[in-house]
Amino acid sequence: MPCPFHLAFPVHDLDAARAFYGGMLGCPEGRSAERWIDFDLFGHQIVAHLDPAAGAAGLTNPVDGHDVPVPHFGVVLAMDDWRALAARAAAAGIVFGIEPHVRFVGQPGEQATMFFRDPSGNALEFKAFADDAMLFAT
Repeated sequence: MPCPFHLAFPVHDLDAARAFYGGMLGCPEGRSAERWIDFDLFGHQIVAHLDPAAGAAGLTNPVDGHDVPVPHFGVVLAMDDWRALAARAAAAGIVFGIEPHVRFVGQPGEQATMFFRDPSGNALEFKAFADDAMLFAT
């Protein structure tokens, strides 16, 4: 089994984070306290820490014709799980920063990707590969 990663990040509202990560994304909740919540993001531990001043970062970098937000985090999913998440996010009215699509078509690293932000403005990317060998292809 791959090693799960751990990421702690700021949110301006724990109730909104709970609704987004626990509700829309379907992340089971772990431990929590007055100022933080653990979530299981597809087998990885993410921790939303309360920072009332938290907001979106404004930096982007061009990637395959899109302005990719920096920083961002997410998970590489199986293609069926990626499609299901894209449909669930669209049905929930999530505004995509970068709509679900396939980039690098016909090139090494061809991948399905989508970007959206949580209620605190943290950018998330979820991607999938038709061929998992393309994850680190050059």
